[in-house]
Amino acid sequence: METTFIILKPDAVQRCLVGSIVTRFEQKGLQVVGMKMMKISAELAAEHYKDHAGKGFYAGLVRFMTSEPVVVMALRGVGAITVCRNLMGATFGSKAAAGTIRGDFGISNSFNLVHGSDSPEAATRELALFFKSGEVLDYARAGDSWVYDTSAGKAE
Repeated sequence: METTFIILKPDAVQRCLVGSIVTRFEQKGLQVVGMKMMKISAELAAEHYKDHAGKGFYAGLVRFMTSEPVVVMALRGVGAITVCRNLMGATFGSKAAAGTIRGDFGISNSFNLVHGSDSPEAATRELALFFKSGEVLDYARAGDSWVYDTSAGKAE
């Protein structure tokens, strides 16, 4: 099982799409193992987006991400990073395919509703930035036997 990090950005919260977006992830079979609403500080945004510092869009991105509350989540499942990125769709809503979160709910090339880790290393780093020890949980779900075929001894 892989755990990934997701942010439902200020535009998703302001447009009252939190429930709809979380539902997409859960209906796919991903397990929510951590979730909270928060306001991102300028310091946390700077650390999270440090790879973009100095780029033309950086100041606007930090301003946007600190402007209103967000919902951060830890999601777990087989191939969770790839599954989430596929569910999110292309970065720009205007180019995202129908059936994806951005394709169904977004049209803006600036406001793209959701962030998801792009690698296991990024997920580990981002989860540690946004969740304290003990806030990402391990628990069994009764329905997992209907999400994953484990007849071969591992979840598929």
